[in-house]
Amino acid sequence: MKSLLYSILIVGAALQLSAQVSPFNILIEPMSIPNVDGLQSYAYGQYNGKWLIIGGRLDGLHQRQPFASFDVAGNNNQLIVIDPGAQQKWSTPLSTLPVAMQEQLSATNMQFIQEGDYLYLLGGYGFSNTAGDHITYKNLTAVKISDVITAIINGTPFSGSFRQISDPQFEVTGGHLSKIYDTYYLVGGQKFEGRYNPMGPTHGPGFVQQYTDQIRKFKISDDGNTLTVIHLPSFTDSDQLHRRDYNVAPQIMPNGQEGATAFSGVFQKTVDFPYLNCVNIDSSGYVANNAFTQYYNHYHCAFLPLYSSSANEMHTVFFGGIAQFYDSLGILVQDNNVPFVKTIARVTRHADGAMAEYKLPVEMPALLGASSEFIPLETLPVYANNVIKLDELPADKTLVGYIYGGIASTAANIFWINTGTESNASSQIYKVFVVKNASSAAHELNTQSIGTLRMQVFPNPNNGVFGVKFQLQKVTNVWLSISDMNGKIINREALKNLFPGENIVTRKLSKLAVGNAYLVTLETETERATVKTVVQE
Repeated sequence: MKSLLYSILIVGAALQLSAQVSPFNILIEPMSIPNVDGLQSYAYGQYNGKWLIIGGRLDGLHQRQPFASFDVAGNNNQLIVIDPGAQQKWSTPLSTLPVAMQEQLSATNMQFIQEGDYLYLLGGYGFSNTAGDHITYKNLTAVKISDVITAIINGTPFSGSFRQISDPQFEVTGGHLSKIYDTYYLVGGQKFEGRYNPMGPTHGPGFVQQYTDQIRKFKISDDGNTLTVIHLPSFTDSDQLHRRDYNVAPQIMPNGQEGATAFSGVFQKTVDFPYLNCVNIDSSGYVANNAFTQYYNHYHCAFLPLYSSSANEMHTVFFGGIAQFYDSLGILVQDNNVPFVKTIARVTRHADGAMAEYKLPVEMPALLGASSEFIPLETLPVYANNVIKLDELPADKTLVGYIYGGIASTAANIFWINTGTESNASSQIYKVFVVKNASSAAHELNTQSIGTLRMQVFPNPNNGVFGVKFQLQKVTNVWLSISDMNGKIINREALKNLFPGENIVTRKLSKLAVGNAYLVTLETETERATVKTVVQE
């Protein structure tokens, strides 16, 4: 995150939110299970209605001081079983496992995926007594879920249900592990060694940070005894795959094939802001979608994938978390501190492949959702990649799963004041319901998500000298206007010497009064966008 103490309010016709009726609505309902502790950034698998929880952090947002960030006291060194139906919880320490397993399985931000009765855990970050430092693990651990759950409940040995191999290709944290047909995709992430320090790798104790910039493909051969990995050629793209700590959701593509989409992620190569585009992945490759802009839910949070075969529409619902943008009374607000948010939004891919973002009428009840997981019911009608078959859900209120854990923050922006008390790992569990054919299910289309200008003003606030950055699909007439908050135009001009792609124009205006707010507007023949800027000394 950055310490830019400002926010940008984006308004105007091109950015106004227009109501859309959705084929479903979302309801969330809190529930409590005795003795369930707070946890975030964990991995999970499930069997017969019970969850197996592994790894993660017991504390909230990591502190910025190297000596306090990701300390050992915050490691989850327990294996946890939760039965949401019976509202029961069991746990046991990792201490009976080999040291190499104990260390990885107490890590944070492991990549994981469940395949049948096996949970595959890959990488993760944490302090290793063996290495004497914080490292990213390079292990792949296979867990037989049913046997481990039974053993924990009965208090019997379980070490035989864990197997582990080591491979430098798996030395990744903060990426995402997906499966498309018979191939696994390790998307994005990074290798991080040493203690976190927001001042950079050469300050204090220092650290090494290497983004993979890749989609690493492989197959797993597992007969229950021998675990073998077959690596396939990777995709490398330092521009579009330079992402971590984000959501990669399974998808059904418009052609009916399985795929996955990498939504947002951090950080862009040239600026410490989230990506606003997405990357679509299928069995033939990947492609960045620059015709769509995601403004909500940028960091890893609980998400729910639903596909309607009758409409050929793929919906992905995101629950809270952290984002550079949020909605305030119908106005899109840009906050470059990238705050915690309450937003529940969906991204819909239509039959023609076009994508759009919608804000739901329901919000998270607090600043929740970051580093949480949505755990679906095992009995839902799903495709092979676990996308829920929306058309087969009943036409009323249906329980589809639960949201557990994540970071609960007391304020939107806490990073630079974080002493460890401003946030915590949430112990709250929420039931998630899908309500179909609800007449009140009015979702708000964020028209900026399908717009092309992608306008920003910087810096903001400013002293009357500022830049306006925007995109053009083709050379066209563009007008720049500055007006006061009453709509009185102070300056209006036609912009010259523009070109397709990113354009930046700078202006110095002496007529702007210090302490006042002004509207900076861009207009083309088909689109209009306005940013509110504040002038200070």
